[in-house]
Amino acid sequence: MPIDESRAFLPVRIAVLTVSDTRSLAEDRSGEAIVSKLTKHGHLLADRQIVRDDVPAVVALLRGWIADPEVDVVISTGGTGVTGRDTTPEAFREVFEKEIPGFGELFRWISFQKIGTSTIQSRATAGVAGGTYLFCLPGSTGACKDAWDGILASQLDSRFRPCNFVDLMPRLTES
Repeated sequence: MPIDESRAFLPVRIAVLTVSDTRSLAEDRSGEAIVSKLTKHGHLLADRQIVRDDVPAVVALLRGWIADPEVDVVISTGGTGVTGRDTTPEAFREVFEKEIPGFGELFRWISFQKIGTSTIQSRATAGVAGGTYLFCLPGSTGACKDAWDGILASQLDSRFRPCNFVDLMPRLTES
C-alpha cells in the first residue's frame, strides 16, 4: 500500500508499556524494539514503563495514559499468552470503549507466516478509549517487530493510503 509523499507526516506521541514480573528496563528487549521502531519512524516517545503482571496495576497505568493529552497511542508488550499470569488482554478490555478486532486477527495472520500455528497462543488485541489507541502485543521481540512492521508502521503514518489511524484521531471522541 502506498505512502502519499504529498501529505505531511504527523508524528504521534506513543507510550510503551512492558508487562512483566521479571524484566527491568535494561533487560527489556521487546520494549526497546518498539521504542527503536517508533522513533526511527519519526514518532515521539511519550513515556515508558514496566508493570508487573497484575490487572489492577495495568488498568491504573492505562487509565492515566488515556487521561493524559500528551499520549495518543499506547503499545504494550507481554502478558498476551494463555497461562495463568497472562492477563494483559483482560486489563486492556477493562478500559476499551471500542475494540479493534481486526488488529488481533491481522497480527496472527502475519505471525502465522513466520511461526505457523504457534500464533494461536497469542491474544494480541487493540482498541480505543478516551481518544487514545491501545495496542496489546506479545512479549517476544520478533512479535513486536512483526506488529510494528506489518501493521503499526503504516496505520500510524498519516500519509498511508487509502486510510490510517492518524486521520481518525480527531474524531475518536465524537458522540
